[in-house]
Amino acid sequence: MEISPAKKTVLVTGAARGIGRATAELFARNGYNVLINYHASGEKAGSLCAGLAQEGFSAALFQADVTDRTAVEAMVDYCVQRFGGLDVLVNNAGLTRTTLFVDITEEEWDEILAVNLTGGYLCTRAALRHMLPKKRGKIINISSIWGLVGGACEVHYSAAKAGVIGLTKALAKELGPSGIQVNCIAPGAVETGMLAGYTEEELDELRRQTPLGRLARPEEIAACALFLASPAADFVTGQVISPNGGLVV
Repeated sequence: MEISPAKKTVLVTGAARGIGRATAELFARNGYNVLINYHASGEKAGSLCAGLAQEGFSAALFQADVTDRTAVEAMVDYCVQRFGGLDVLVNNAGLTRTTLFVDITEEEWDEILAVNLTGGYLCTRAALRHMLPKKRGKIINISSIWGLVGGACEVHYSAAKAGVIGLTKALAKELGPSGIQVNCIAPGAVETGMLAGYTEEELDELRRQTPLGRLARPEEIAACALFLASPAADFVTGQVISPNGGLVV
């Protein structure tokens, strides 16, 4: 299909699976050009892109490790060249492990912070090279409720996601005068592969602790991102939206 420069463009990191996949699909179905970023899940990302293209939506793929500055800059440059601009960045790429704090190695600590926090920093910095001259753009960071309240056996993940919230609030203040909004989504437990390490008993306990009695669907988190990218959220910046079913109130 022809790419129209008049259309808005979104770059979604970690878009092969879970929340990222649902977000890429929802934005495409709402008229956006979508750049689907993936690192290792090439087959899943390719199937998403091919399916959207077959339905007539505007989507493209780019493989990049979000912790690699050179790769990230190349990805953002490709997005601008392919679609004529970059209007929305969704920093979704993430990694988690369930580990007792005393068993976390320095290598594991560094990896979790690199993907979940530094990756967002690198992608945002690259995106701002194109957003700042135009004095417009939206940056949406995906955090977690564990970034709000902390999660036992996920100290490294909780620390990284709390950092994402701090980055969001500080950057929103810094970029506000430039017309760029920065917001954050901190989901509760979502039905994605990130829960693969949980037993069914643990998942049932999460459902029992959640007032709405269930886990979130990836599409529900994607809907929050679409709202934050829309004109309806033009006066929203520096905020943390936490779709968690009442697990944290």
